[in-house]
Amino acid sequence: MKSLLHALSLACAIAAQSSTLCAQEPAPEIKVEDRTLINSDGSRFQPKDFYPEFSWDVTPRYFMFGDKNKLLTPQQVQFISEQTSFLCIEKSHGKGPLGQAELGAKHEAAAFKKINPKAKILFYFNAAYAWPYTSYNQIFTRKGIELNPKLKGTLVTHPKTGKLVDRYGALCYDVLNPYFRKWWVETVAKAVQETGCDGAFIDQMHGNVDFRKDQREEVGKAMDLMMAELKQSLGPEKILLANNAYTSGTQNILSVSDAIMFENYARQKSNKESLLSEWEDMLRIAKAGKISVFRLGVEGTWRGHMQPNMPKLSKEKLEFAHACYLIGAQPYSYFMYSWGWKVATGPLVDYPELRRPIGPPKGAYTRTTPDGWDFTREFEHASVWVNTETREAKITWH
Repeated sequence: MKSLLHALSLACAIAAQSSTLCAQEPAPEIKVEDRTLINSDGSRFQPKDFYPEFSWDVTPRYFMFGDKNKLLTPQQVQFISEQTSFLCIEKSHGKGPLGQAELGAKHEAAAFKKINPKAKILFYFNAAYAWPYTSYNQIFTRKGIELNPKLKGTLVTHPKTGKLVDRYGALCYDVLNPYFRKWWVETVAKAVQETGCDGAFIDQMHGNVDFRKDQREEVGKAMDLMMAELKQSLGPEKILLANNAYTSGTQNILSVSDAIMFENYARQKSNKESLLSEWEDMLRIAKAGKISVFRLGVEGTWRGHMQPNMPKLSKEKLEFAHACYLIGAQPYSYFMYSWGWKVATGPLVDYPELRRPIGPPKGAYTRTTPDGWDFTREFEHASVWVNTETREAKITWH
């Protein structure tokens, strides 16, 4: 009997010790899938090491701006740095105070990187128009052509008059000229290096085809070749962002680029059919492991039609543009909102809604009816609804 009691006591002690040990062990962690890099179709986004930072903590944003007559103040650099780490210095920035726009880009790139060394700054260059703001383009002004008439062959002329084509105050590059293409590739790569930027934003890749429509195929091939050579010259660690290179006929440019912008500079560019198509393109681009920038201008404004009550109107119209971005957003999709391309047309406006916690999307958007224009989408901290026909939207935060 005594031995039996001893055995029972020992068993109880062992059980108690085991229970104590179990109580001291931490409960197994339940891992919740990180949806940050999950595309809306369930596939996984594959970012590259040189891409900018990306997070769903708040709405991911891209900025692009310039001021020909001024540089940013330290306070403005700080404000923008708090909103984004991915931006482009526009074509004329800093020319007034520094003499050449590339010096403006260099100055601002250094200022932003001082605050955030991981910031990705892009240098602007045009593939069609020889904007006379940089030292690189001084040879492609009328004065430059007078001093070196041979360069006229690198510019587009009117098929009937033979005179140089002038668009918005800039002469037009001839992408069919191999000497020009070589100069352009070397110049853009040199500018990115000299300014300390992390890549290039390339604008207007149509090759001025409207002035030689019978050579559309040749112009397209020349542009494809030039962009491919630029990417190679920039090197594997630099970002190549191609504006509007997501439409039919730009597949080759898309394949060599790292990022694409949906510019949407006018109302007709963001009609209901166009927006639906762009959301599909954003998924296609994400599945290819590429960055997208979704830019929607302030509703009711467009080029040459500014309203007198900006930026108040931009705050009133933000919800629709924001919702349109969120419906189609994928990993490494960035939102740009402005009513122009200058420092004074949006970048310095504080939009508190864009700094609210949003969290990653819980899945793809839903189209309420097969033929309707109501769309919804759920995020971790927000529910989004938009009707692209009536141009109404509602973002409910939770």
